Amino acid sequence: MPSISGMGGAGGVQQILQLRQQIISRNDLLREIHTAQAATQTQSAGQAPAGGFATSLQTALDGVSSVQSRSEALSTAYEKGEVTDVAKVMLARQEAGVAFEATLQVRNKLLSAYQDIMRMGV
Repeated sequence: MPSISGMGGAGGVQQILQLRQQIISRNDLLREIHTAQAATQTQSAGQAPAGGFATSLQTALDGVSSVQSRSEALSTAYEKGEVTDVAKVMLARQEAGVAFEATLQVRNKLLSAYQDIMRMGV
């Protein structure tokens, strides 16, 4: 691969554009291979595709739980005198509060969508 510093003028720009196109082509090829492998694994396992709604929701809830656990651990450590950085403790508490609030909003939207769907049948 030629170095960029040795490229000059219009010829250098043309070489950069060619390299860019090669990278894009290789990226597309790798993406196709990855998609084909994922489809093959899914078919051979006889399962639904990975990364479904339930998996995404579980991952998000696990993330919120870990943020809250971290906040609780920092608060406890601060109360024991092990942590002296008040800003770090308060930031962790705020982060846990925001994560919980976001989870609550998602729950409310899901409940609302469920109720709308149930009304459609009537």
